[in-house]
Amino acid sequence: MTSRKKLQGLVAATITPMTPDGQINLPVIRQYVDYLVNKQTVKNVFVNGTTGEGLSLSIQERKQLAEEWVCQGKDKLDHVIIHVGALSLPESQELARHAAAIGAGGIAVIAPFFFKPTNKDELVSLLQKVTSEAPDVPFYYYHIPPLTGVKIRVEELLEGIKERIPTFQGVKFSDTDLLDLAQCIHKNEAQQLEFLYGVDEQLLGALAVGANGAVGSTYNYLGRQTNLMLEAFAKPDLALARKYQFLTGEFLNFVIKLGFGVAQTKAVMTFVSGIPMGPPRLPLLGASEEFIAKAKAKLDSIVWPDGN
Repeated sequence: MTSRKKLQGLVAATITPMTPDGQINLPVIRQYVDYLVNKQTVKNVFVNGTTGEGLSLSIQERKQLAEEWVCQGKDKLDHVIIHVGALSLPESQELARHAAAIGAGGIAVIAPFFFKPTNKDELVSLLQKVTSEAPDVPFYYYHIPPLTGVKIRVEELLEGIKERIPTFQGVKFSDTDLLDLAQCIHKNEAQQLEFLYGVDEQLLGALAVGANGAVGSTYNYLGRQTNLMLEAFAKPDLALARKYQFLTGEFLNFVIKLGFGVAQTKAVMTFVSGIPMGPPRLPLLGASEEFIAKAKAKLDSIVWPDGN
């Protein structure tokens, strides 16, 4: 691999914009990139993941989105990470080759969740088969056991992984097990790996144990406020950092009680950014007008420490 800028700070888990009839809406990606950079101060993206409905898209659609993000992000974004995980190994390998060919800044792979790997060796063997198709591209393991049901601890997974997968660069850690995360960081400090936390409402706790940054959906529309939290933590001004985390949590706690998922995230991003994200793909159903009205009123009512 060539020398590269370290991936740290916030990474927006990108939404896949869709037209009202459910087709991907590529033309708005340029506006989306500019919005993230200029309004949310976020310069890294994670494409075709959970928030992006990646597993609900066709292979061709995933390729088109990857190409558009890499193209529109050129000279604007620092890192474009493409999620290439799939239930089919050949499809995942095809997506990895494609990501390498278009110049992606990294690839990520989720564990298959129908026929699941049951131990570390099975999982690493699969990851090795995928990443070997992109031998010069940094690789991130996408750990999200609440969705995959694959509960192999990352601490165990990381033992010896560099020997088998030389491109291994880090983990998108989307689990609430901060003990596992802390042990990963503690045991691998010498390797300069990147540990990116994926539970937005608990980011401050992950920072406290050494996470390098975060991948999440809220950074699409609360990126600026979360970056201010990161700045406060780095000073350190923990009281101020907690205020930002508590307010993010207040909003998420409110919408989670209403029912909050990818469809609702698309609705929030639409009313915050003004960029039409469209409906989700079935089997998900679009957010209700009641949800949109209540979520908007709640977000508007929050007074952030910087006065906005």
